[in-house]
Amino acid sequence: MRSLAGELLAPRTGECVLCYVADQLDEFGCDGTHRFSKWYQERQAPRATALLERLGRMGAYCDCEIFLNAADAGEGEAQVLPACLGVRRGSTQPCRLWWTERGSDY
Repeated sequence: MRSLAGELLAPRTGECVLCYVADQLDEFGCDGTHRFSKWYQERQAPRATALLERLGRMGAYCDCEIFLNAADAGEGEAQVLPACLGVRRGSTQPCRLWWTERGSDY
């Protein structure tokens, strides 16, 4: 069962943290924690230990608040996000698809 969960939650090759979290929230919803951000960081960027702190400084105290308070994928609310534009392995930066609040740490 754990193996199946790992496969279902695995980020796609080159997928950025914000595209990954957005996809997971669409599928599973928010539980009031950073469960998907943390899952991504632990598996894709284990050295990026400040990710959750950085999100908190942006007003994102759970996964869904990333998109309420810190990041947007462009004008209006798209029904379906375009494919992730990709990042290098080990990065917790968003791809170029995402606009983040001016002055944010992203």
